[in-house]
This record gives sequence, structure tokens and C-alpha cells, in this order.
Amino acid sequence: MPDIAFAKPALPRSGTLVLPLHEADTPPIAWTGLAAEADAAAGGALSRALEAAGFKGRKGQSTTLWMPGGGLAKVVAIGLGKAADLTPHAAEAAGGAMIPALAKDREATIAADALPPAIAASLAMGALLRAWRFDRYRTKEKEEDKPKLERLAFATADTTAAKQAFAPLRAVADGVFLTRELVSEPPNVLHPVEFADRCKALEKLGVEVEILGPKEMKRLGFGALLGVSMGSAVEPRMVVMQWKGAPKARRGKPFAFIGKGVTFDTGGISIKPAGGMEDMKWDMAGAGTVVGLMAALAGRKAKADVVGIVGLVENMPSGTAQRPGDVVKSYSGQTIEVINTDAEGRLVLADLLWYCQERFAPRCMIDLATLTGAIIVALGHEHAGLFANDDDLAQRILAAAKLTGEGAWRMPLGEAYDKALRSEIADMKNVGGRPGGAVTAAQFIQRFVNTKDGPMPWAHLDIAGTAWTSKDHPTIPKGATAYGVRLLDRLVADWDEA
Repeated sequence: MPDIAFAKPALPRSGTLVLPLHEADTPPIAWTGLAAEADAAAGGALSRALEAAGFKGRKGQSTTLWMPGGGLAKVVAIGLGKAADLTPHAAEAAGGAMIPALAKDREATIAADALPPAIAASLAMGALLRAWRFDRYRTKEKEEDKPKLERLAFATADTTAAKQAFAPLRAVADGVFLTRELVSEPPNVLHPVEFADRCKALEKLGVEVEILGPKEMKRLGFGALLGVSMGSAVEPRMVVMQWKGAPKARRGKPFAFIGKGVTFDTGGISIKPAGGMEDMKWDMAGAGTVVGLMAALAGRKAKADVVGIVGLVENMPSGTAQRPGDVVKSYSGQTIEVINTDAEGRLVLADLLWYCQERFAPRCMIDLATLTGAIIVALGHEHAGLFANDDDLAQRILAAAKLTGEGAWRMPLGEAYDKALRSEIADMKNVGGRPGGAVTAAQFIQRFVNTKDGPMPWAHLDIAGTAWTSKDHPTIPKGATAYGVRLLDRLVADWDEA
């Protein structure tokens, strides 16, 4: 991971220079500041070469010039699009686009002197997010295949303002990296006990962390969660994390975020097909997001009170595993007929949600889970499915999703879907059939958010299609995405800290 620095504008005498350039309303591109100095030092070769290469500064466009003159070894031009359209999110995408072009460089200077300091910070954020790499278990990688980039220096006229803008972004990036690391770990390493132990590291940031084992959860009556874990030799855990950052004058009900943490999901007795089952190591991505979010909020000293709860289990087949047809009693007292043991995430969330609202009486609850393949059929990998019983909460989530580029699409809820969960022998079944599978799963979860005083403001994010990517994106390398960390951090910031 490269170090990020902000420095006064100065043209480097050698090495690599990155030129973030706007698309001109009327060609050619206007050259100012360090970009103009670099072009002058090269005798106009830069502008001529980029024009010949067809570079117009469009968003997503990039061109590399080798040995351009002026003592530089390489110039990388990155398109920013129209100046009027340059949002922080767009700047992050441009920052991320630099990284593939700089993979073999030790360091580079980015000519951000013509941009506002906050945009320079967003460029740096994007570069940092794209440069992350999970290589803990690579022991024989060739030296030439390893990234070389060690330092990125962003030249900006106001280094103080840029550093101030970047500081909270860096804290959020650290939360993103924690989530990506957790989701990327193999399941023989990151089982429920190990996952819970890693949550303890948040105490260094000021987060209060409690860990409950099977004895404590049995005493509470967590029949739904414990039923999922019956087939595994590894004990389940529940972790409760609290960040108390609100000023005393604004202390009130906390935000609550709840994550499904199935560290490996075989499907249990309702076992999954072998092909692709290795992907089920990231069935704990919802919990991973909650942990990363808590790290981000604490790292940037968020002025808000937040609770994060994760349920950590392994869903395995064995002689002690839960069976299709079993009936379990949830913490809420409601009984559930388990028709399919592969619909286990909703059982974990059922106990967590009821416990959260009973203990903390939060202002709202938002759960995240890689819950259904049905949401991928409906929305692909571009949006998470958003289900909510409160319009204001849904709109706030959608607004934060748009600003951070983490897509979400609101899905329906309704009594007609709820009827599919009727059981002949219990209060409900845990599945409602194939039609509308993502919706009936959300309807199941909603049964555990109704309090004595009425419905608790609640939202469910089904992130099955967005937690992992099989291809590179501007700020996300192939693999774990950490979807939701930035979205929910923004939600908290805009709602409670504005």
C-alpha cells in the first residue's frame, strides 16, 4: 500500500508525473499549473502526444506517455470529465484509475494543484482504495509480479486543507480494508471464534466490545441462532460493539447495525452443490461490513452513538446438525419451522434484531446480509436490495448510496408476500418458496423488528450480489468489496453529524 503525501506544487525533475485533466467544452484541453509547466519543459511534446493519442480528458479515459521529455520517465494522463460534473465520487474513480498505470513505479507525483484541496483528497482516497491487496498467503509470487508503488505525492496549493480533508477519508479507508481482509480470509482461519477475537482489536480505537459464547446465548434463549451452529465443531459467538461519540448534549438513541456472520455456509443438511461452494467463505460479509464500519466511525471520531452487533456461526452438516422439519424457538418467543437449513442467515438475524431493540432501543436498525441468490437474479451485481418499513430511513440510505457509489435499489414488502411464510405447526416457516425469494426473506426478518410500541424503523440490505466482485473496478480490486462501509458511514455523518 503506498504512502500518501500532500506537497506544495513543484515539477519533479525525473520519475513519473500524473496529470488529472478536465474534458474541455471546446478542444483543445486547457493546460494550467504544473501540467502547463511540464508541457513547457518538454517543448510542448506532452500536449501534442496526448492530442495524437486521442486523449480528450473524458471520465474514465487514461493514456501513458513514455520518455516524454523534460527529464520525466513517464507521464500518465487521467481524464476527469467535465469540471462541472467532478464530484468527490468521480474524483475517487479517477484516483483509482491511476493505480494500474503506476504498478511498476516506486513513486509518482500527481499534479492536483489546479483542483480544490478536497478533490485532491478524494483522488488520494480513490488511489488508496484501488491499491489495497490481499497477499497474506502468497509465498512464491515472482518479484516482478508484485506491485512496487511505495509513495504518492499529491501536489496541491493548500496542503493543510488537503490533509484535513483526507484524514477522515483515511479512517474510512482503514475500515474498508478491515472488512475486505475479513471477507478475504479462508474459512479454516476465520471461523467464529477467530472472528470474534479480531473484533477485540477495535478496543484500541475506543470501541467497547463484548463477546458472548454459546452458554450466554443459550441462557438468553437464542434458539434460532444456536440451531444454525449445531452441526459445527466450532462454537458460535455474538459480538456487541459500542461507539459512544455523541456529545453529551446530543446523547440519545443510538444507530444500530446488525450483520450476518456465517463464516462458512455449506447449506447444512440442505447441502449446496459442490461447484462454487468455496465462495461461501464470504457469507459473513454482512458482519464484516459492520466491523469495518465500527472501525471507520471510531477511527474518524464520529460524533454519534452507534451499536454494532454480529452473529458468528458456521453452517455445517453432521450428526448433530439441524434438520429440515425442526422447530426452534427464537429469542423473541416466536417459533420457526426450519424447512431449509440453507436459509440460515435469517435465523441468525432474527435473534440479533430482537436482542438489539430490546437492549438498546435504537433510533433505527439496519441489517446487512449475503442473504439470497434471488437478489442477484433480480438486481445482478450492481445494486444491493434495500427493504425498509420506514420511508425516511429508506430515502436516507438511497441518498448515501448515490453519494458513495454503492448502489442500492428499494424492493417491495407486503402482506401478500408474508402469507408464503405460514407454517402448519409453528408461528412461521423460514422459507416461502422460490417466487420472490429475496422479498419473502425480508418479510421473515421484519417479523423480528416489531416492538410493543409499534414498528421499529428498520432496513435490510441484501448484499449477496455486491459483497464480492469477479473483476476490477475503479476503486475496488477483484475480490471483497466491503460494500456498505462507506454508505453507512456517510449515512451516519449526514444524518447525525451535519
